[in-house]
Amino acid sequence: MFDVVIVGGGPAGMAAALTLGRVHRTTLLVDAGEGRNATADAVHNFLTRDGTPPAKLRALAREERAVYRTVRTRAATVTTVRVRTVDGFEVDLSDGGTARTRRLLLATGLADTLTGPRGVEALWGRSAFHCPYCHGYECTGERVAVLGAGPARVRLALQLGRFAADVVLCTDGEPLDPPARDTLESYGLAVRGEAVTRLEGTDGRLEQVVFESGPVLARDAVFVVNVPRQRSDLAVRLGCATFDDGCVEVDEFGRTDVPGVYAAGDMARRATVPIPLAAVVAAGVVDQDLLCADFGLPNPFARARG
Repeated sequence: MFDVVIVGGGPAGMAAALTLGRVHRTTLLVDAGEGRNATADAVHNFLTRDGTPPAKLRALAREERAVYRTVRTRAATVTTVRVRTVDGFEVDLSDGGTARTRRLLLATGLADTLTGPRGVEALWGRSAFHCPYCHGYECTGERVAVLGAGPARVRLALQLGRFAADVVLCTDGEPLDPPARDTLESYGLAVRGEAVTRLEGTDGRLEQVVFESGPVLARDAVFVVNVPRQRSDLAVRLGCATFDDGCVEVDEFGRTDVPGVYAAGDMARRATVPIPLAAVVAAGVVDQDLLCADFGLPNPFARARG
């Protein structure tokens, strides 16, 4: 019988295991080693470990956890969870093992479904990105393309234009509002309206964007639209409440609406926060606030006034 079983060994699961180990809670961390950032060259916005390869970060976390002997780690996935009305839960593992636990902490994270053009998978995490806070700095001084035509894509192009050498918004055949085009062009950002057929590069590095018509566009990086999804359906099978975007609903203490089940990391959020919570949320909101002020954009984080 464990005090806690943590499902998922990403940053959220590792941090929870460390905290529980330091207070002598018997803890089982179940980790299949399939991190969302596995294809990336480095982890960013992680204090003291900025620029560390994901695999190395996991290895360092394992070394730290080894000090705390109440924490065990299993290289497996959780296949089934049964609720025990008296003393918690019973967990079946993919390696054939079973564990009983008083509390369950879900940190299974998200996976990305890529909607970009042909070739994006080979570039993902190395020169094809979705988050300016994860990989934007590495595009400093580079030639960048942003795919899409909606307001969020225009906002991203304007944001990247602050430090990239050259930014082109590629609408992929979608119409772009004339005011948005005028705003982009007034700040020196070009627009390509042709449909994108593929991204070409070598060894994970983008070289050019190819269109159905017109010349190719030489680029060093591209920001594409991704559709995040829950990596595991355990929360749904347990009956946890979720939002329309698939995130698991938690309160300010990380509790789901299922007694004894907690959730942490990018798989979960509170009703009052439109995105999963992370350590860089405050800094990111400050940046978006300034971005709105700089370009006269609507502020998605503005406080309601009444």
